[in-house]
Amino acid sequence: MGNLFGRKRRSRVTEQDRAVLQLKQQRDKLRQYQKRLSLGLERERALARQLLRDGKKEKAMLLLKKKRYQEQLLDKTENQISNLERMVQDIEFTQIEMKVIEGLKIGNECLNKMHQVMSIEEVERIIGETQDAVEYQRQIDELLAGSLTEEDEDAILEELNAITQEQLELPEVPSEPLPEKIPEVSPIKNRPKPELVAAS
Repeated sequence: MGNLFGRKRRSRVTEQDRAVLQLKQQRDKLRQYQKRLSLGLERERALARQLLRDGKKEKAMLLLKKKRYQEQLLDKTENQISNLERMVQDIEFTQIEMKVIEGLKIGNECLNKMHQVMSIEEVERIIGETQDAVEYQRQIDELLAGSLTEEDEDAILEELNAITQEQLELPEVPSEPLPEKIPEVSPIKNRPKPELVAAS
């Protein structure tokens, strides 16, 4: 039992799987960076408003320049995320295509083996033999059917009629007339008991 659970499983992770994993990890890191940038932009916008209210126009201007640069970084980050996602989808779809191609390859090999076992010539030979056997049986049937004379046909019909009549025979009707009145049967009185009869 220890061997069953202690046995190492062979890893089926391919290079493509590793590449997809790395791309997804990079995409997730970019999304976190994007989120931090967005939060920073909102803070800097609020700070720029406060600086303008305090009359510090130059500092507000510098802050807005920094904010603009970060907005450009945010756009670039979005483009990079889109590129990573597209690449992940391309790799995953290519993996599916490879499996389809592998399936087609196995299917073709299987068909080729079957064709080697059963060639067109072999199929034609079997079909020809089958047609010959059907034709031979038809000829036998015709010979058997043609060997009966008219007398034989009449005898067969007579036997068939006789069998049919046997199946249709009904019981004979009684010739005596039925009684007009059915006599009443009176109950037996003082009938001796079986044990008394046996004793006497």
